[in-house]
Amino acid sequence: CHKGKVLETVGVFEALKQHGKYETGQLFLHSVFGYRGIVLFPWHARIYDRDVIPPMSDSKPEPPGSHGSKEVKGKTHTYYQVLIDTRDCPHISQRSQTEAVTFLANHDDSRALYAIPGLDYVSHEDILPYNSTVQVPIQHELFERFLMFNPDKTPPFSARDTLKAWQEKNHPWLELSDVHRETTENIRVTVIPFYMGMRDTQNSHVYWWRYCIRLENMGSEVVQLRERHWRIFSLSGTLETVRGRGVVGREPVLSKEQPAFQYSSHVSLQAPSGHMWGTFRIERTDGSHFDVRIPPFSLESNKDDKAPPAGYTF
Repeated sequence: CHKGKVLETVGVFEALKQHGKYETGQLFLHSVFGYRGIVLFPWHARIYDRDVIPPMSDSKPEPPGSHGSKEVKGKTHTYYQVLIDTRDCPHISQRSQTEAVTFLANHDDSRALYAIPGLDYVSHEDILPYNSTVQVPIQHELFERFLMFNPDKTPPFSARDTLKAWQEKNHPWLELSDVHRETTENIRVTVIPFYMGMRDTQNSHVYWWRYCIRLENMGSEVVQLRERHWRIFSLSGTLETVRGRGVVGREPVLSKEQPAFQYSSHVSLQAPSGHMWGTFRIERTDGSHFDVRIPPFSLESNKDDKAPPAGYTF
């Protein structure tokens, strides 16, 4: 707590759900970033965790730089689409981008990206549930458009038809299906890729993805992210290498007090699929460096095979 700052009561904590999932309208505090939020709806994702070694006696160590993901088994896990309280956005802006969800513009001459501020994807274990007697406990421009107060229900907020229609209309761009995770020297990297759509550009197709990355310092040592090094392979046969300082213009410090940093970025390929992998160069306080592996993840566009519902718009 900052000196002289008065903490206000926002509600009463509830028991964590060990089994089952949280419902639409559940209020929570984010266990890592500390913001207030509310659950819009759950998603089921497959987590590919490279820290879990399969019990194979004849398994050979993976060579450095390889991206063989076949050995990693996916485990089903619940994630949530949530709204972030805008009052908390200034306090988390140095640790998490609050405009994590972007969309391609409509299929017309515009090729812009539209951002929806204050939306996030939250893992089940990130949620510290609480309840409140306030009818509008979360400040966000979409709160009253998506949810209504219902005192007879637990939690006392119900999805409006506008939320159901929004989810159904946009689910190809919202839905997360795969989550990739790997830890190197106490630094855990989690990647969630999303397919965004295809654009026709100068007689060729360009496929777009966004990806959300969280870095977490699981140890006690203070470290700083200095560089990123990506390898991007396209089905067309091209292999691109990208190097740069920091991520999204920042070189975040990961400490015990602020152990995590989250950001989103975008990538495009001139092929319907590919994959990415790489490393983050991390610096210790004594000036020494080490490389943290970014788990390999696929870029797939198979959602293009599904016909959009009638009247589909963004």
